[in-house]
Amino acid sequence: MLEDGQTPLDAYSEAELSSLLRWYVDMGVDLAIDDAAHDRFAESAAAAAARKGAQAPSRAAQPAAADAPAGRKPPLTAPVAAPPPPPDQAALTARERAAAAQNLDELRAALDAFDGCALKRTASRLVFADGNPQARVIFVGEAPGGDEDKQGVPFVGRAGQLLDRMLAAIGLDRTGAYIANVIPWRPPGNRTPTPQETAICLPFVQRQIALGNPDILVCLGASAAQTLLGVRDGIMKTRGRWVEYPIESPQGHRTIRAIATLHPAYLLRQPAHKRLVWRDLIELKKALDALTPRG
Repeated sequence: MLEDGQTPLDAYSEAELSSLLRWYVDMGVDLAIDDAAHDRFAESAAAAAARKGAQAPSRAAQPAAADAPAGRKPPLTAPVAAPPPPPDQAALTARERAAAAQNLDELRAALDAFDGCALKRTASRLVFADGNPQARVIFVGEAPGGDEDKQGVPFVGRAGQLLDRMLAAIGLDRTGAYIANVIPWRPPGNRTPTPQETAICLPFVQRQIALGNPDILVCLGASAAQTLLGVRDGIMKTRGRWVEYPIESPQGHRTIRAIATLHPAYLLRQPAHKRLVWRDLIELKKALDALTPRG
């Protein structure tokens, strides 16, 4: 039942409703979490009114519907969130906080407290990492998807299940690998992260790699390869080629080996290219087998 002053949905045009729906999807509200819809705006207004008690609201605080001319519906508007800090300031803060972290637990806490990336506001939770932090190899993808956003763990959806099978093919599982993403929050609607979002998050994943101190870095997909390895070529030219990757670990500066391969999500769309990834996995297996035991 509609409350006084509320406008029925059928009073709005299809274009207006579609526009609002697109806004919700862009903000990451693309999953139903209850059987019935909740009017959170009305709930917030009721809570605010309860806090004010019997204080009469000023005219400026009256709903827009009360001031609307008779017979005209109020405009359909969406809430406006406070803007994040400017990108340059956010990137500087990210570098400072990432550098200050002395272990992975501190880095995760720093990310939890970091508000410089707008993606945090639309994601359900931080997706930090999975696997063994002491592993000799780290796999880094682009960003979490819907399943990862729900569970707070990277690569747990269909692409993650394929990654697990890829690891098993060379005798690995998540106890022998560390898994992360360049972006630790899901972009709304699984869209591609913007260059600004990537630049802001980059210091954290770089520090994550350094604190993990692996011997081998595997970039999953073009985005991770271009971001971390600084390559400009597409993934088909980049994959399967070993390059050097410098890190500043707690033990000091060192250079590790890095290789890029196709992202599991891409393989779900183009399964014929699994043969290319198999070649890359064979190279990875050889490199892992050639490592000397850690003292």
